[in-house]
Amino acid sequence: MPNFLVQTLPTGSLDIIGDVHGEFQALLQLIENLGYEPDGSHPENRHLIFVGDYCDRGPDSQAVIDYLKSLITNKKAKGILGNHEINLLIDDAKDGSGWFFEERYRSDLRNYSPFKRVKPENRDEIKEFLRTLPIVLERDDLRIVHAAWSNPAIDTLRAVKSDDFLDYFFECEHKADNYAEKKGILDKYLRAKQDWKEKIEDPHVLMPLLQSYIDYDLLKNEFNPIRLLTSGIEGPAKQAFFAGNRWRFSDRTAWWDSYLDDVPVVFGHYWRQLFPQPVAKMSKYSLLFKDIDPFSWHGAKKNTFCIDYSVGARWRDRHKAQAPEDSAFHLAALRWPEKIIMTDTGFTYPTR
Repeated sequence: MPNFLVQTLPTGSLDIIGDVHGEFQALLQLIENLGYEPDGSHPENRHLIFVGDYCDRGPDSQAVIDYLKSLITNKKAKGILGNHEINLLIDDAKDGSGWFFEERYRSDLRNYSPFKRVKPENRDEIKEFLRTLPIVLERDDLRIVHAAWSNPAIDTLRAVKSDDFLDYFFECEHKADNYAEKKGILDKYLRAKQDWKEKIEDPHVLMPLLQSYIDYDLLKNEFNPIRLLTSGIEGPAKQAFFAGNRWRFSDRTAWWDSYLDDVPVVFGHYWRQLFPQPVAKMSKYSLLFKDIDPFSWHGAKKNTFCIDYSVGARWRDRHKAQAPEDSAFHLAALRWPEKIIMTDTGFTYPTR
């Protein structure tokens, strides 16, 4: 049985699109700007590559997923899974997923309304499609992953032969929980989760640093390579911080500063800013890039590139009736091998 979690990139020239987060109109505009027909064909036979996080927070997540499905079915694109698709597949209803999960609908209206909701009869079809997507795409000159490249984690995935990768995912989760229970970590985490459940999404709470959350979160990533590759390599936070509309206690790390392979890696996930913002206005996750030029390759060998330019925060613009061209949040593609950025608002920038 061939491995399907680590797949091969198409040959030739590529356009690598960052996290879309339900911003369907921005996606259509970007694809047009890149010179593609609506069906994904290109006069120069280029291919579209997607780095994951197609859904949540934006106005039409289902339209994005349906469109991606049509492109992949017609062999015009390839895409990988991001952490938001993993959350959907494991029925973990997180902030911004009210378009899919009934239990998030009312709480998500405050930030993300208006957004289209999936019809109940279409949920299984969406899940069935997402289960067909890989975690990693690669070829000799380029690597694509959603959040972090880890050779040991990817080598582990190469050996997974299950018909449904969720079987493997939950096997990893089970092993992590068994270890957490044995070490007393699980009980402490569950007690803290119960104690703070009414306050975990309240930004006005004076929240302490909950070590039980840190211990459990880091353990889950250690045991589950799919989580690590789609959510990133994390470490303990110095203090509790509010991001993604909830309090967090473990923090993303700049794994690219330790990446020493020669093959470039392109990824999403980290809320990079196309135009520098005052630090006080930046997302906590964007702070990883506060000292990095927005068009620069980065990392130990200057051969990694985050192509997520925070279009997932464009809901903030809609609250202010702000036009996309005036936004701080953009959907962008990295053209390969040209190494040029193209945005949904029609601007191009050379990378350096």
